[in-house]
Amino acid sequence: MTQRRTPDSARRSLRSRDAILAATRELIAELGYAKLTIEAIAARAGVGKQTIYRWWPSKGAVVFDSLLALSEDEQGIELPDTGDLEADLKLVLRATAEEFSDPAFEAPIRALNIELIGDPELTAQYREKMEAPVRAAKLRRLRSAQDAGQLPADTDLDLLLDMLYSPFTQRWLTRSGPLTTDYVDSLVERTLRAFRP
Repeated sequence: MTQRRTPDSARRSLRSRDAILAATRELIAELGYAKLTIEAIAARAGVGKQTIYRWWPSKGAVVFDSLLALSEDEQGIELPDTGDLEADLKLVLRATAEEFSDPAFEAPIRALNIELIGDPELTAQYREKMEAPVRAAKLRRLRSAQDAGQLPADTDLDLLLDMLYSPFTQRWLTRSGPLTTDYVDSLVERTLRAFRP
């Protein structure tokens, strides 16, 4: 007598979830955020709309998870620490500029920023799951530089981060100029100059 195998619902659910998140990223890149719909995501992923609404309350929540899924396999966020703070920050900011210029990443992150403006619950999730871990890693790197005497002991590390990343983010959000290597290098140099003794 042969045993009938029961379907693995957890595996099927995981496959559906992955398909939905991949479809979301693809459609934003193809259509733009304004034309993205739950119906289109469901059709591309090969699932019913009810499956999406069972897991996510809104289009913005799906977009957020589609971005979060890109970093799920990472074992923790750490910035390079070669002992040269300026070189390490340039490396990180150059990589960030490259990522923000990649259409596959740029379209979803712009879409997410639109959603964050009007959705306090999604904003709280973004801060907890995405922004807080990244900021904590940046602060750890700055503390390491502080311990090594590369920054004064009384440096306001949160302010330093804000001064480094705010102009970068503003330029990207408003498309007021390209995120070139010269631009990000200059941003690092001038920010550190303002804080060094």
